[in-house]
Amino acid sequence: MTGRTHDLAALNTLAFVAIIADGGGSITLSTLLVALLANQIGGIAPDIDQPTAPFWRNLPIGGYFGRIIDRMLGGHRFITHSLIGLGLFAFLSNMLLHFLHPIMRSVDIDLVWIAFIVGMVSHLIMDTFTKEGVPWLLPIPIKFGIPPIKALRIVTGKKMEKFIFTLLVAIDIWLIAMNYDHLLRLFHARII
Repeated sequence: MTGRTHDLAALNTLAFVAIIADGGGSITLSTLLVALLANQIGGIAPDIDQPTAPFWRNLPIGGYFGRIIDRMLGGHRFITHSLIGLGLFAFLSNMLLHFLHPIMRSVDIDLVWIAFIVGMVSHLIMDTFTKEGVPWLLPIPIKFGIPPIKALRIVTGKKMEKFIFTLLVAIDIWLIAMNYDHLLRLFHARII
């Protein structure tokens, strides 16, 4: 999947989780903004093992670091696309957020962390639908894909992915339309 599809899928998943898990408490505007950023970073984080990923392209010497990280992590769609990688990212991101918490006191780091993890999980699920699949159970070297027949899976950047992107936009519009009053109450009552 391309970066923009992962970005939109991460946002869709976060919106769905927010609607379903309405906690009832209030959140600060800074928490909301940092959570949205964390969600988008989580949505592309598993591709840190790919030297040509948007993450590396946007850094001045990112391609160089991307090649080093690629070799350290075993190549694309290896450890970062597994449950072990998800656990590792979860642990490291939690440590980073606790480290940064003193300089962002008004941010609920638990909500930010959840938004990051939601983005990562959405990435792994979306990649499960691609031709390459995902090695969910590393060190068992089996890549899982849906549907089980590779020929029926999505090829990155082709027509089916473009259809999926359009479908995600439609789901966003539907989610907002069907939950408009609920979302409006969340924004009015919860964001301080």
